[in-house]
Amino acid sequence: MSETMSKNDVGLTSTTSRRFWPRWIPTSIDHIIASEKRLLSVVKTGYVQEHVNIGSGPPGSKVRWFRSASNEPRFINTVTFDSKPDSPTLVMIHGYAASQGFFFRNFDVLASRFRVIAVDQLGWGGSSRPDFTCKSTEETEAWFIDSFEEWRKAKNLSNFILLGHSFGGYVAAKYALKHPEYVQHLILVGSAGFSSESDTKSEWVTRFRATWKGAVLNHLWESNFTPQKLVRGLGPWGPNIVRRYTSARFGTHSTGEILTEEESTLLTDYVYHTLAAKASGELCLKYIFSFGAFARMPLLLSASEWKVPTTFMYGFQDWMNYQGAQEARKHMNVPCEIIRIPRAGHFAFIDNPTAFHSAIFYACRRFFSPDPDNEPLPEGLTFA
Repeated sequence: MSETMSKNDVGLTSTTSRRFWPRWIPTSIDHIIASEKRLLSVVKTGYVQEHVNIGSGPPGSKVRWFRSASNEPRFINTVTFDSKPDSPTLVMIHGYAASQGFFFRNFDVLASRFRVIAVDQLGWGGSSRPDFTCKSTEETEAWFIDSFEEWRKAKNLSNFILLGHSFGGYVAAKYALKHPEYVQHLILVGSAGFSSESDTKSEWVTRFRATWKGAVLNHLWESNFTPQKLVRGLGPWGPNIVRRYTSARFGTHSTGEILTEEESTLLTDYVYHTLAAKASGELCLKYIFSFGAFARMPLLLSASEWKVPTTFMYGFQDWMNYQGAQEARKHMNVPCEIIRIPRAGHFAFIDNPTAFHSAIFYACRRFFSPDPDNEPLPEGLTFA
């Protein structure tokens, strides 16, 4: 694909053509990487993009969940940003229905202090998209945790700070529980997975399921009907649906700093291609969560087993409830802080990047400050 190809050739239709007839836009891994490159053109820090070979499964493995229908090697799409020598390594994992490009507003500032590495999880973004054959919560967790561990081995990383957003926070926490020896610090941003249907706050779900609308939505959930299927099913109308979402969520209905016109266009193009590509990792949804985003194997149950210092971060308007983290902290035997970020919702790193960066540097102060115990919490941030 020519690098001189315009956004309208590969990405979104022009404004004029949208007025008359929406044009269906095919996608592929090549299209995703091209849209990623366009989005990251707003980042000033140099970076290297690579497909890291993680093999076709753990050595000698016969497990169906990883090998899928073939033994072809799998790849994890990875971007590594230029950094100063001896900078601590920060690995970033995206959330559900997202990919590493969502951190585009953060890479420059974070790379000023960290060696930043961002990945697309297996089955997402520009990574390989093998057939999803998991049949249980345990297999589904292994799909993400073990593929990430194979990536770690391929990258020869032994000490790193691990950041996960939303569903990526769930994966990061489960990984740190299984492989704590490699993780120096855990940062969970708007993390999913701490609440279960047994919580008193889930009573509304039970009541809603009793309605016809709730019954229909619950059936769709259990049938693994994902948002991505809707984008694909709408064919030529898919790009416009994505555009409406990004324009609303990060524009008119933003809780913080709205996207510029260029950022909105590039992010919409990127999001469309990542959502419209072959279904793979997205099919994890019903195995990890029940309807209402309640974890089937809540992290709260493992809080006493935590071995890695942890910082939780939540936007003030985050729909994920920070009270789950507060409950987990009661059972954790490692240092734990919960920071709330103002003028921010679930995507705090997009909504209020300045405060988000301050929260990250504060969380990691022991890597930079000669007196971390006396570092004050940056103005505007609050503890929960």
